[in-house]
Amino acid sequence: MELIKAAEKDIALIQDLARKSWENTYAEILSNEQLEYMLGTMYSEEEISAHLQNPEFHYYLILDENNNSFEGFIGYEHGYEEGTTKLHRIYLVPESKGKGFGKGALEFLKQKVKERGEGRIILNVNKHNSAKKFYESQGYKIYDEGIFHIGNNFFMDDYLMEFIFHK
Repeated sequence: MELIKAAEKDIALIQDLARKSWENTYAEILSNEQLEYMLGTMYSEEEISAHLQNPEFHYYLILDENNNSFEGFIGYEHGYEEGTTKLHRIYLVPESKGKGFGKGALEFLKQKVKERGEGRIILNVNKHNSAKKFYESQGYKIYDEGIFHIGNNFFMDDYLMEFIFHK
């Protein structure tokens, strides 16, 4: 597995990987209307481009070197809160789940956060998303929950999770 820093030229690939992952992950959780709305806003070319231009926001593509194929991506933001990096996005295409790519990407993130000198990683996960168990297996714990209005009369019902680095 190799993580490759994403650039503007990779926006269409990120959008394609997001769609493949979301259609599998959220088909039973979100209505098709909400899924399309969220993909259209959160993964618009303008939105991803703005992230890529933010020096604190980083996207990495997850490459399976054995098959020379992109299996997903991770997007995170340093300095989201004091001493905290926010994991905004980590998605894998369905056929790559269970092969260690997610765990490898989270280990990569932990290393980047340590290098930055921050002590905490936070993320939101849908309350019905099985990824919650995966995060827990990697040392993340629920510290809160929330319902967030995301526009167009759609809401996200999430657990807020954190990983704390112990000194």
